[in-house]
Amino acid sequence: QVQLVESGGGLVQAGGSLRLSCAASGSIFNFNAMGWYRQAPGKQRELVATITSVGDSTNYADSVKGRFTISRDNAKNTVYLQMNSLQPEDTAVYYCAAHKYRYYWGQGTQVTVSS
Repeated sequence: QVQLVESGGGLVQAGGSLRLSCAASGSIFNFNAMGWYRQAPGKQRELVATITSVGDSTNYADSVKGRFTISRDNAKNTVYLQMNSLQPEDTAVYYCAAHKYRYYWGQGTQVTVSS
């Protein structure tokens, strides 16, 4: 059974930074890719960033390019999302996801950015 556990969310002022972590129950090499998604109140869940298992290719939503960085530590089976220059519109529940044949999701962590 795959388990993804997010941590690192919280309340931060605009312009601040947070680092989210996603710890997987097994080797993250087992997945084709891992990523972060977010869902704001009243909005659909949207992709934030992804990273592949082969080649560490990354992909970002236009809204976070240049501010957010996704990375992985294979030894710790953990994926990170470094978020800088946070803005109120980044407020959302952030979900970790892993993909192999299907998507696996974490429980989410709340990020709130105050203006």
